[in-house]
Amino acid sequence: MITEDQLEQLCLDWFTDQGYLYKNGYDIAPEGDSPERDDYHQVVLKQRLLERLEVLNPELPQESLNVVVNTVSTPDTPVLIKSNRAKYLIEGVPVEYTVYEGGETKTQHTHARLMDFTNPDNNEFLVVNQFTITGKKGNRRPDVVVFINGLPISVIELKNPADDHADIWNAYNQIQTYKDEISDLFVFNEALVVSDGWTARVGSLTANKERFLPWKTVTGEDDKPLLEFQLETMVRGFFKPDLLLDYIRYFILFEIDNDNIIKKIAGYHQFHAVRAAVEATVKAKQADVDLPMVAECVGKYQVQATKGLDKIKAGSGKAGVVWHTQGSGKSISMVCYANKLLQQPAMNNPTIVVVTDRNDLDGQLYNTFGMASETLKQIPQQADDRDELRELLLNRQSGGIIFTTIQKFALLANEIEHPVLSERANIVVVSDEAHRSQYGNKSKLVEVKDADGNITGSKYVFGYSKYMRDALPNASFIGFTGTPIAMDDKDTRGVFGEYVSVYDIQDAVDDGATVPIYYESRLAKLDINQAEIESLNDQIDDEISEEDETETREKIKSQWATLEKLVGAEPRIQQVAQDLVNHFTTRTETFPGKAMIVAMSREICVDLYNAIIAIKPEWHSDDPNQGAIKIVMTGSASDKAKMQPHIHDKKTKKLFEKRYKDTNDELKLVIVRDMWLTGFDAPCCHTMYIDKPMKGHNLMQAIARVNRVFKDKPGGLVVDYIGIASELKNALKTYTNSQGKGQPTVDTAEAFSVLMEKIDIVHGMFATPVDGAVFNYRPEFETNALRLLPGAVNHLSGLSHTNSNGKEERDGKRRFLDVMAAMTKAYSLCNTMDETQGYKNEIAFYSAIKTAFVKHSTVDKKRSDEERNTALKQILDNAIIADGVDDSAPSMALF
Repeated sequence: MITEDQLEQLCLDWFTDQGYLYKNGYDIAPEGDSPERDDYHQVVLKQRLLERLEVLNPELPQESLNVVVNTVSTPDTPVLIKSNRAKYLIEGVPVEYTVYEGGETKTQHTHARLMDFTNPDNNEFLVVNQFTITGKKGNRRPDVVVFINGLPISVIELKNPADDHADIWNAYNQIQTYKDEISDLFVFNEALVVSDGWTARVGSLTANKERFLPWKTVTGEDDKPLLEFQLETMVRGFFKPDLLLDYIRYFILFEIDNDNIIKKIAGYHQFHAVRAAVEATVKAKQADVDLPMVAECVGKYQVQATKGLDKIKAGSGKAGVVWHTQGSGKSISMVCYANKLLQQPAMNNPTIVVVTDRNDLDGQLYNTFGMASETLKQIPQQADDRDELRELLLNRQSGGIIFTTIQKFALLANEIEHPVLSERANIVVVSDEAHRSQYGNKSKLVEVKDADGNITGSKYVFGYSKYMRDALPNASFIGFTGTPIAMDDKDTRGVFGEYVSVYDIQDAVDDGATVPIYYESRLAKLDINQAEIESLNDQIDDEISEEDETETREKIKSQWATLEKLVGAEPRIQQVAQDLVNHFTTRTETFPGKAMIVAMSREICVDLYNAIIAIKPEWHSDDPNQGAIKIVMTGSASDKAKMQPHIHDKKTKKLFEKRYKDTNDELKLVIVRDMWLTGFDAPCCHTMYIDKPMKGHNLMQAIARVNRVFKDKPGGLVVDYIGIASELKNALKTYTNSQGKGQPTVDTAEAFSVLMEKIDIVHGMFATPVDGAVFNYRPEFETNALRLLPGAVNHLSGLSHTNSNGKEERDGKRRFLDVMAAMTKAYSLCNTMDETQGYKNEIAFYSAIKTAFVKHSTVDKKRSDEERNTALKQILDNAIIADGVDDSAPSMALF
């Protein structure tokens, strides 16, 4: 079995294979054989930095270079994240110096480069192990530190692969200690890595555990070698010199929200997708004789041909589609794409037009870009109306990021064709969620009326994509989507082209970027109007497309109104409310979190709210700052009186959003019709109740609200009150036709099957003789749990197996705890099913056994602390305390 020292040596070998220099930390220490540090507080290798500065900045005098070394060696603020935010690596260090010209002394201002991003050969890559640093509480010695030009840009902390109790989260905790005690080491840090060899994760300086993710690729999206150690893939992929420089330059963002600074780094899927998308955009850019194409030099480090680039036709204006499943960081990918594209010489300072199909999405994405404005080196502009959009595009000669909804490309009342706004070829239209409903090209004949409403003639109108192309005839188009494009959607492909990057559900779940979504039907709990609702639901679409013929639209409106009456009938609303309250109460007993309710109309939102607070009056409050349930919807003064209390201004809606995302706030249920269903990110949301007909990408975008990673959240749950099962099947068909892996949703019955499997395993453990006797707890465990507990613990502790050396090894406790971990997860996903109720007390008894084990093991106590919010906490409180095991609850207490 490999040791930690051997793993460290392997890691160093992988680095040197990549062209890195190697030094032992002891050798370059102040008392070492080849000292490179003045003392143990110093973390910058000053002489190496100075030598590189001389190569990168030959025009600067030595005195200025010495000033640069001193500047970067001394943090300008004691707050680590603020020091880390300094832009020296990207923009260089400001310097001024004097020159003597024409008989007079002149002051020159420039920036000294710390790295050469276009030619990796001009940089020095160094890896050092056992680098001792004196901090607040004595000496600390990180395992591996990565330097570029003498600056420590990454720390790797390793744990023994052979030690079951020393995992990557021990390494994570150790790095958190380093950040506090030897913070100077992290001033230039761009990546933190934790690994036990088999497993490796990378995260940013501010990332929590959930944001430490694997790096599975080496040179590109399809280059996923199945190496023995994940750490080797990390070193050969993430730390490959040319890729690392590209990463530092374009794929690290700082988001500033009030006084809170968050550092975000791209995952491997975002990194390779953006690189592919930028390359595709440059290739697809239409010819412009006035703008010469310039290629970047990357020295000896050449990258393999990008996947999907062969599908991009040069000069076509179709840069392709990036399909990354919902919740995997599409917005961040778009920011990184803009950042890299804006700096491509071949694009000659392009203008980027970001297009969405809804105002709230436009605002959400605009805010994301706005928080990254420092990285983008500009403040994005948002077009409020058609006139402003036209003005922004007509008057702009280069550069800029403009946000708009696609509807703002519509014609004015008196227009037959859309005017050309710019003929420039370096305009790139970036579409968020590219689908046929927004990009259809079908024409239709409509009446033209004068100011008095009199019909004066007719004209043909087209889908928005035609008008967008008319306005920007030489632009290139690229789409970013969280859902696959339907095989028969020729319109969208006609605008954007084919996929250039795919990151599907299975990839995201495997990587821990998202959690799986489970599906539970509650239709059987409803009997009022249900048959009529399901029948009518099969006949209509969930949205009325502007491309439908007028007669068809009117028919759908009529069917929708009929369905709305059935769904909104008072007896049914009361039935849904009662079941929903019971379901949510049960679900949050076993796993704390928040939920979203999707209703068919604004009026039904209000009626459902009133029905819920009639059951739970303590959930209601007129104060926006209080209350456990709220409605988020649009409205006006002309709406009915009963709706007025729920119509709020933007400021109040932002307050609701802030409260909902705060896990400590009592707001736990929000009722919506359309708002918050796309682009809204609240990781603590684990349940969505759907009582509105939905289909296609709208349905997939909505249910993805519950797939965000959050603490020990095992999965999101979609609860169906309207009958969306067939639409989910259709979504799966579209998904698989697009070569996507994994399923959009998993039936809770699968979680129940896992639960039964784990219970059977425990039955088998108790049926296995220990010292010739089995342990039969089942006749009495519900009435005499406390008396049975010692015998159960002793029996499991005595279980053994024959190891590879032919010796008996007691492992019953470990096996039982492993089974309990899986059982806990499965139960938290299906505990609302009727079938699970008969096992509730038995699972609680198992949990009491686990607690008994935990109380006598410090190692397992740590395990319990990390799982203190898992599904069995409330069961223990309710089912076991009555039998006297009340001392077990604290180890499973809520945070």
